[in-house]
Amino acid sequence: MTGTTIAVPNRSQYPGLFVGGQWLATGRSAPVLNPATGQIVVDAPLGSASEADAAVTAARVAFDDGPWPRMSSAERAARLGRLRDVLAQWNDDIVALAVAEAGVPTTIARSSQVDAPMRLLDFFIERATRFDPIRPLPVTTLPSRHGGTILGAGVVQRSPRGVVTAITPFNAPFLVNLLKVGPALAAGCTVVLKPSDYTPLEALLLGAAAAEADLPAGVLNVVTGGAEVGERLTTDPRVDMVTFTGSDAVGAKVMAQASATLKHVTLELGGKSAMIVRADADLDAVAARGAAELTTFAGQGCALWTRHLVHRSIYDVYVERLAAVLQRMPIGDPADARTVVGPLIRESACARTRRYVAGALEEGARLVCGGRRPPGMDRGFFYEPTLLADVRADMTVAQEEVFGPVGAAIPFDDDEEAIRIANHSVFGLSGSIWTADTGTAFAMAQRINTGNVSINGGTGGMSPWAPFGGYKRSGLGRELGADVLDDFCETKTIQFHAG
Repeated sequence: MTGTTIAVPNRSQYPGLFVGGQWLATGRSAPVLNPATGQIVVDAPLGSASEADAAVTAARVAFDDGPWPRMSSAERAARLGRLRDVLAQWNDDIVALAVAEAGVPTTIARSSQVDAPMRLLDFFIERATRFDPIRPLPVTTLPSRHGGTILGAGVVQRSPRGVVTAITPFNAPFLVNLLKVGPALAAGCTVVLKPSDYTPLEALLLGAAAAEADLPAGVLNVVTGGAEVGERLTTDPRVDMVTFTGSDAVGAKVMAQASATLKHVTLELGGKSAMIVRADADLDAVAARGAAELTTFAGQGCALWTRHLVHRSIYDVYVERLAAVLQRMPIGDPADARTVVGPLIRESACARTRRYVAGALEEGARLVCGGRRPPGMDRGFFYEPTLLADVRADMTVAQEEVFGPVGAAIPFDDDEEAIRIANHSVFGLSGSIWTADTGTAFAMAQRINTGNVSINGGTGGMSPWAPFGGYKRSGLGRELGADVLDDFCETKTIQFHAG
């Protein structure tokens, strides 16, 4: 691949992959493209099965023979505090990389790619300081076979699972990297992190930060590469757990690959989440939020609300207001402080988006706005925010994840129909209800088959206390929550005869 080299952000060049606390040269590289221009940001080291093996070996040795899993939770929290301090010093570099390799607009890059993930890391550290690996069981009294009564007691011990493979996507790389690495390390596991081929730099930066914070060698390893690397990391018998975020199709492959060695697996996969707008909703507020849901990360977000279910009495007004907001949103270079809508990750994503829009029109949907490359923008991977109206619940665009800035507006006549349409999906990750009647919304939320539902915008962001994950093809397991470290732990029951 060729291209014109552009300005290189700080902390974007590395001599190799981060394995065993050192930089391991690979002899291979691959270009990292700026999705706003299609130009090369930098050539990043590219791993193979050989480097994946080396990373697993390093993680295995660090877990079996190193100090990390044998430290107290408070000691690990203190070491992760050093990592946090290093990352805090590199905030500007992280923002620059998010803009350059992921195309995140600078208007939201700091809040979504630095502030939010750093709050999560703080939460993981706090949870580690409160983590007690021993929980007492209730004292029991049971009849003895030989007469009398046996007094029994015991404990449940939580121990780190071992070596964890963490595979992360391109849309919010730094956030998802910390979302997986943070609790795994806090629980005492060692990690091999494999980022998306499109966004390796923010993962390699995390390796550099681990070295700067003096984490023990092999505790965190970063390996780039394609499907060959991913398969090696999900099938190696020395790996105890796999945590994956990505599409449902790839998630199914990861689950199958891990099944041969019966690894513990958590999957955070795709979504086609419903935004239910009842007749009494504040349309101005809802239209603004609906537009944000279709354009954040250029629509490349698994939990974004892309099916807009609107009461028929306000349907036409809502569609008109939403389209008006979408058409006013500045689209362009994510480094420009005026930009709200950035590029898709690659031309293949644009082509995929075009196919879904064309298919929807063939099935009878109506194009309200968008549906094309922005006029005058002849480079980069851009697609206009697009609204499709008169969509039926069974249309392909209402059933499959587009992963582009495309919304499907679907009318409904009553709450029962809205719930049926929301549940008519193979996914179940997120969703929302907008109404002045919060009591009714709460009752509706309890009936929607999805892992997360917000009412009138919810808390306004990702709360670390709220377990995050989905139903059906949206995944297995949950991330975050008060017991976030538990999923990275095995439990052992020890019972003893007290008298």
